[in-house]
Amino acid sequence: MAGRSKVAQEAFDIAEPIVKELGFDLVDCEYKKEGQYYFLRIFIDKRGGIGIDDCELVSREVDKALEGKLHADPDYFEVSSPGATRPFSSLSDYVRHQGEEIEVSLFSAIDGSKHLEGIIEDASEEKLILDTGDKKIELEWDKIAKASRTIRF
Repeated sequence: MAGRSKVAQEAFDIAEPIVKELGFDLVDCEYKKEGQYYFLRIFIDKRGGIGIDDCELVSREVDKALEGKLHADPDYFEVSSPGATRPFSSLSDYVRHQGEEIEVSLFSAIDGSKHLEGIIEDASEEKLILDTGDKKIELEWDKIAKASRTIRF
């Protein structure tokens, strides 16, 4: 993801192979100052979602790997889910949620609407195929302004 700080990018590069080996996707890393403290946060996900035990496992393994290897030393290290409704930011997000319902905002209207809801049928480097129930729509990535999971209660 563009715009990571140097420390966040270092952490991402170290953590990614470990996270993958443990069976998760590394979604992002951030290094932020909040008040007087610096926080290093990594966000993980997997098909079906993650739980506290998953975060604990990844935290333990990645923390060992990061020890003494970063440009700066964070005061706190956290591992968490990126959140159920966060916007998708990579092809792997779409692939991970294939078969699930999402909401898509478009830059330009299709059939008079800039908003679509449907189930991810396929996601590839070239396009997203969305099944809206009425029809299947093929969307090139540059047409999508934003997409996220649909949450129904």
